[in-house]
Amino acid sequence: MLRKTKQIHIIGIGGIGMSGIAAILIKEGFTITGSDMRLNENCQYLLEKGAQITEGHDATLIHKSLDVVVISSAIKDDNPEVITAKHLNIPVIKRAEMLSELMRMRFGIGVAGTHGKTTTTSMVGHILNYANLSPTIIVGGIVKNIGTNSQMGQGNCIVVEADEYDRTFLSLNPILAGITNIELEHLDCYKDLEDVKDAFVQFANSVPFFGLVAVCLEDENIKDILPRISKKIATYGFSRQANLRAENITYHKACTYFDLYHHQQKLGQIQTNLVGQHNVLNTLLAILLGLEMDLDFATIQKALQEFKGVKRRLEKVGTAKNILLFDDYAHHPTEIKTTLKGVRNTTDGRIVALFQPHLYSRTRDFAEDFGKSFMDADLVLVAPIYPARETKIEGVDNSLISEAAIRCNHQGVHKIESNQDIVKTTLSLLKPGDILITFGAGDIYQYGKEILSKLEQSKATSK
Repeated sequence: MLRKTKQIHIIGIGGIGMSGIAAILIKEGFTITGSDMRLNENCQYLLEKGAQITEGHDATLIHKSLDVVVISSAIKDDNPEVITAKHLNIPVIKRAEMLSELMRMRFGIGVAGTHGKTTTTSMVGHILNYANLSPTIIVGGIVKNIGTNSQMGQGNCIVVEADEYDRTFLSLNPILAGITNIELEHLDCYKDLEDVKDAFVQFANSVPFFGLVAVCLEDENIKDILPRISKKIATYGFSRQANLRAENITYHKACTYFDLYHHQQKLGQIQTNLVGQHNVLNTLLAILLGLEMDLDFATIQKALQEFKGVKRRLEKVGTAKNILLFDDYAHHPTEIKTTLKGVRNTTDGRIVALFQPHLYSRTRDFAEDFGKSFMDADLVLVAPIYPARETKIEGVDNSLISEAAIRCNHQGVHKIESNQDIVKTTLSLLKPGDILITFGAGDIYQYGKEILSKLEQSKATSK
């Protein structure tokens, strides 16, 4: 594989997608070096596996013995390592191209969609593991069943999360493709919703003639593009028109149950440890891809009962002083709305949402939609924006979202003025019996851990 390539340098190696690829390459026997602005948990994991990683970006890290430099979408042309690599005529490629090479020699399965692709990809990988197919898995989250975001399998299958950001997924050519949903997102990469749809059509049509595209029949934007998909299609959803559908959905003790029908034939009941209708749809897609690979239904059924989910996807963090804390990666209005609806279906208690907006541009573009997304939460606390790859945009801050929520007549909105106030403000508003959910793609989960720690400390002190 990759001919005579031996030494690979990865810029932005700590990212959830990049670190997964790095781990696979290490297991394949490549020498991996890398850099990132800070050494996070992903970097620590790779260091333990044998990677050499430097904190910060430095031109001296690039030398002629490197065979290729891989960059994440967040790395710009003015990065000193990129400049030096080009000066030394070392190939500089994006993550998507490397991911494409990893898929080239295997039976590729790619799961795309604006929401739900991490959970669904993880579920597909778990089902294949349970079926003893030993797949290679690369996903944008930590899969609890394997304890990491990647797995170098011994089998012929590779399952990847096909990310639409920066049109990354257009470099992939899976044999089986899944599309969970399509929504306007990543306006730094796409002009409008039609541009997003066009990209998904291109992704779907990259499947070979002997492959298949599995799509959700509940999504209006997917239904809009169906006539433009020229490859074999299979559908899933709640409609009787879907090839695979769920009926009689019930929830009990944080589990979901539903009856499964395939081409109008009842296969049996499905039980999962995930809540919410959106996760029923994610589960249906995973099942449909498993059935397409001729896996036995009983195997799929048992695998789903043992799937533990993905970290930061409505992950239970802990309980203290009769307050239950969850953490969720949701950073788009639809994700927040569907997660809150799923939790509301399982409780009559008070739900407190602590939200850290991700990116100035996303806050600016979706402020009104964010304001509408918290109606199933009794309290919404809006923390300062996590900038990630962006610089400050004048006039854009968390007040855009808090004010939008107030305009929607939400009665429990609190704007948090600074990061230093996040823990203190949240603790002052919590009551016994509450469910607290931290939302966001930044570092809000760290504040959640601190809140839980202080609750535990106060509980111990009060004894």
